[in-house]
Amino acid sequence: MRIPTFLRGPFDGAGRAVALLATGVLVQCGALVVMAVPWLDGGPTKASSCLVAVVAMVAVLAAGCPLLTRMQRARFRARLGVEIPVAGRSWSWRQLGYHLAAGPLIALGGALTLLLWAASAVAATTYVWVWALPTETRLAQAGYAVQAGYLTAAGLAGLYGAAWLSRTLARLDTRAAVRRLGPSRAELLEQRVEEVTESRAGVLDAADAERRRIERDLHDGAQQRLVSMAVNLGLAKVTLTDLPEDARKVIDEAHREAKEAIAELSNLVRGLHPAVLEDRGLDAALSGIAERAPLPVGLTVDLPVRPAPAVEAVAYFVVSEALANVVKHARAGRADVRVETRGGILLVVVTDDGVGGADPTGGTGLAGLAKRVASVDGTFSISSPAGGPTIVTVELPCAP
Repeated sequence: MRIPTFLRGPFDGAGRAVALLATGVLVQCGALVVMAVPWLDGGPTKASSCLVAVVAMVAVLAAGCPLLTRMQRARFRARLGVEIPVAGRSWSWRQLGYHLAAGPLIALGGALTLLLWAASAVAATTYVWVWALPTETRLAQAGYAVQAGYLTAAGLAGLYGAAWLSRTLARLDTRAAVRRLGPSRAELLEQRVEEVTESRAGVLDAADAERRRIERDLHDGAQQRLVSMAVNLGLAKVTLTDLPEDARKVIDEAHREAKEAIAELSNLVRGLHPAVLEDRGLDAALSGIAERAPLPVGLTVDLPVRPAPAVEAVAYFVVSEALANVVKHARAGRADVRVETRGGILLVVVTDDGVGGADPTGGTGLAGLAKRVASVDGTFSISSPAGGPTIVTVELPCAP
């Protein structure tokens, strides 16, 4: 016969809770023995001796705290499948507090609950014990059937109560263990920050790798086809001299547009991730930017060690975008770029003698530049009073 849900429901999960409490009592026995040793044979009588005994007891428990913590983690993992994360420290006052207070109290409650299980089981099976007695003994006890009925009812109620207590104590024990034996909120926050930092670094590396792939595909694919087409159109201009004038104009226009497309694609490829930056480093890449600028650019680069690729790329784009803004908006006659390392920081300073008044919120690309700098935990600042000069300063963590 199937037992109704409302009758067997209170016992769902009670077996695992009982196993957790039973093993908890065994684990806590070690701590209880340590706590009881100083008080054997009457214990110390003087206040100073009692203080010394308490301090010694706490010191011994503190020394055994890592072992007790590992045993408790194994208990929750084996009995409930609950994985308590490892704290950053081998022991802490939070863990010691669990082994000194929460653990023993819950273990005491668990021991009493186990006794309730045993007593209730005996009471619930009273009729079995009664019918095991000789007939003469049963008949000599008037009203034994009614008494056995009361005991059976009390035993059944005790079983339901023991099941509820077991699950409740197991939840309390789990909650206390997770809070006291696992990482603190500060440690969890530090771990989360580390995870986010690693995740962001992975995203930046993936984005940088994707830019390099696109640069290679454009350089080796579309750009080479455009060059080939421009060469063929140039040969057609030279060799096909007997074509009508309209046809020659079409070829001339196509040749000119092909060369313009090559130039635009070259600028795009260079903007994605210049090959010289990867091959020869930041000094050579910035030298190319300075040479291509339509105004004089003074460049000073002092880098004893190459920065990380992501930082190097950010520094390159900072200089490239800053000089582009100088050309477009500053009406400057000269710009200067200084790149150097100071105490683990890559310092990038771009100065121009233009009209000033640059506003990061004005749509000049400075806001996007600040976001790019922040992506590697860098700092971005700009000073641009009316009349100039404009000074863009960027500090990047310089990891080799």
